Amino acid sequence: MSLDNRPVYAGGCQCGAVRFHVEGALGTASICHCRMCQKAFGAFYAPLVTAPEGGLRWTRGEPKRYQSSTHVKRGFCAECGTPLTYEGPDGVALAIGAFDAPEEVTPTIQFGVEAKLPYVDTLPALPARDTMDDLDDAPFLVDLVSYQHPDYDTEEWPPADGTTGGEDKP
Repeated sequence: MSLDNRPVYAGGCQCGAVRFHVEGALGTASICHCRMCQKAFGAFYAPLVTAPEGGLRWTRGEPKRYQSSTHVKRGFCAECGTPLTYEGPDGVALAIGAFDAPEEVTPTIQFGVEAKLPYVDTLPALPARDTMDDLDDAPFLVDLVSYQHPDYDTEEWPPADGTTGGEDKP
């Protein structure tokens, strides 16, 4: 929380070249299944949340933007490709997965369901395994060192001492 009791959020891309802060209540958190969002995220759908007007501040770098339609730009990290924004006439929405604490942002609605992939609703029924349960098929996981930016703000990135702060995450 900020000094005036407004919520504060932080996040950024995978490599740490782009970081953001959001101050104030977030708007609608959604999942969009439209084909444009599927392609922009390279995923089954795009989880997004609207930033409060005037509450978004880029604290390290800024996204590169792609004009994906007549009304919308998509922001992403030019270094690592992480999808970051959906910028339309109604404001800026941020990728929920780019937040340092994405578990704090719960989608409440789905959009673009006409393009929802037919198997999306059955995903929770698939067998589930923890990352380290996959060592027989992926033995490299034992000594994997992540270069991903950690889920907190850093003064500089990458750190001058060569550590990454993200070693605990594949």
